[in-house]
Amino acid sequence: MNIIGRLTRDAEVRTVLQDKQVVNFSVATNDSYKNKQGERIMQTTYFDCAYWLSTNIANKLTKGTLVELSGRVYARAWMGKDGNSHAGLNFHTSQIKLHGGSKKSDTSQPTEYTTPPQDSEFNNMGAEDDLPF
Repeated sequence: MNIIGRLTRDAEVRTVLQDKQVVNFSVATNDSYKNKQGERIMQTTYFDCAYWLSTNIANKLTKGTLVELSGRVYARAWMGKDGNSHAGLNFHTSQIKLHGGSKKSDTSQPTEYTTPPQDSEFNNMGAEDDLPF
C-alpha cells in the first residue's frame, strides 16, 4: 500500500528488543468527497508509522514534511485509561520518499530510502501465511 501525506510530528528513534532500532513518526493524509447536498467534505486519516533498521533518516523526518510511503497497514484497537475504546492504523514502512515541504527541510528533489529485505519477524509478519496458490 502507498500513502502520501505530511508528518504531524518530528520522528523519534527508539531501541527495542535489546538491539533493534525503529524510527516512529505519524502521517496525516487528506481525502475529499462531495456529500448528497453537494458540499465538499474533507476527511483526514492519521497513521502511526514505524520504519525499522534505518535511523539515519530520522533527522530528515520533521513535522510538516511531505512524504510518500510504501508498506503495510495494520489496524489496532485498545482501551484507553478513560475506559473508552480506541482504534488506529499502524503503517509498517518499507520505503520512504521525502518530497520536502517542511520549514526545517531543504529537500528540493525527492529523496528515497528503502529498508532492505530482512528475515525478521517485523518485516515478514505472516506475509506468506495462508496463500491461496
